Amino acid sequence: MAVKLRLTRMGAKKRPTYRIVATDSRRPRNGQYLELIGTYSPIGDASVKINEEVALKWLNNGAIPTDTVRNLLSKEGIMKKFADSKKKDK
Repeated sequence: MAVKLRLTRMGAKKRPTYRIVATDSRRPRNGQYLELIGTYSPIGDASVKINEEVALKWLNNGAIPTDTVRNLLSKEGIMKKFADSKKKDK
């Protein structure tokens, strides 16, 4: 099973909010997901709330983030912590 970290669209028409979720890559965009990682609201002041422990758990288990999710994780500093933990393991 290929797990991806990706966005699921929520909210009203022309007022999107997104959930950052871990899901099987073969599932539909708004389908069932394995675990909720955080939220992202691009309207107005773009707000991102990510549970760092859960995100790192999925990254360590081999989940592949999409480009947008990778950018959001990088802005929050989670990708740097993930890279540092990989270097420390070697």
